[in-house]
Amino acid sequence: MADQTHVLFVEDDDVIREATQLALERDGFVVTAMPDGLSGLDAFRADRPDIALLDVMVPGLDGVSLCRRIRDESTVPVIMLSARADSIDVVLGLEAGADDYVTKPFDGAVLVARIRAVLRRFGHAGGGDRAEDAAPAGGVLTFGDLEVDTEGMEVRRAGRPVALTPTEMRLLLEFSSAPGTVLSRDKLLERVWDYGWGGDTRVVDVHVQRLRTKIGQDRIETVRGFGYKLKA
Repeated sequence: MADQTHVLFVEDDDVIREATQLALERDGFVVTAMPDGLSGLDAFRADRPDIALLDVMVPGLDGVSLCRRIRDESTVPVIMLSARADSIDVVLGLEAGADDYVTKPFDGAVLVARIRAVLRRFGHAGGGDRAEDAAPAGGVLTFGDLEVDTEGMEVRRAGRPVALTPTEMRLLLEFSSAPGTVLSRDKLLERVWDYGWGGDTRVVDVHVQRLRTKIGQDRIETVRGFGYKLKA
């Protein structure tokens, strides 16, 4: 599926950058590898890749700032690379708009699996699991001042359009398909992030918070010890 998929990879460590580029190319990806954030931003604007892999700590323009710049211009999927699983940089990257993250050192097969999972969610490279596939039947669903058009993939709040990333849209569709039902973090990881294995639930928590800021803080309720639910 990866034959025509273009990856932008921004990493300042020469050994990691070259080894990872070779590994991805062996799996059929087309890779543009850059050593710093500013050249990465230029490459993103010139090439418009299908997905971006951004190391958090790169010179010139750090990975979190680069993610924000990309997110200002595009909804292209972004995976952050961080050297520490417990680093605040992970949360900062997700808050900046990243869709997922991978901790270094990483196994090449794991990285490829995470890339493919993200691409399936975004419908790239012939991939099934598009946002439309996650849509509940019902056309336009209404929750207070929130309208979710499950066919047009549009959201309005108080009549005004709400711009969501594809990951945020999939998350909202999961909630909309079962309003009032508590969805656990593990279930959301499985359905939205396509994790067939255990994942870091911070990914869910940060995306729920981002979604709340766009559709209303009180629209998604936290059920302590269980998960989240959309208020019907």
